[in-house]
Amino acid sequence: MCIIEMSLYTLILSYNPCDIFTHYGVSEMHGLSASECQVHENNESQAYIAGWCNYAPKESGEYVDGDRVFVFINLSRCTDDIRTMGVVMHEMMHCSGHVYRDNWSDNEEEMITWAEEEAYKVVDIIKKYEGL
Repeated sequence: MCIIEMSLYTLILSYNPCDIFTHYGVSEMHGLSASECQVHENNESQAYIAGWCNYAPKESGEYVDGDRVFVFINLSRCTDDIRTMGVVMHEMMHCSGHVYRDNWSDNEEEMITWAEEEAYKVVDIIKKYEGL
């Protein structure tokens, strides 16, 4: 597992989707569970989690705009450049929603551009860490 603190989110890379629960020391969060993750088949074509962007878990379970978010990328789903960019861009669009507080009506172009630029950064990071 590789954890990188980016300026607006925590990037977590792993070949094992269950690592996200281990990293945060939780058995479940945001409707997903570690036990279901452990029994789910994880490979190049399916996984319990291919990618995930959400708030970093808090004990209170109450979240507000501006709380720290994570972006998790399951590296086993990054089988080639196109699929890698697809998974990453998907999650960065979710992250953009957090960054811009889902204000699509006023920031649509900025949100998409931000997600695209971050996706390029994340893909470059993934290429450096292949074989984790």
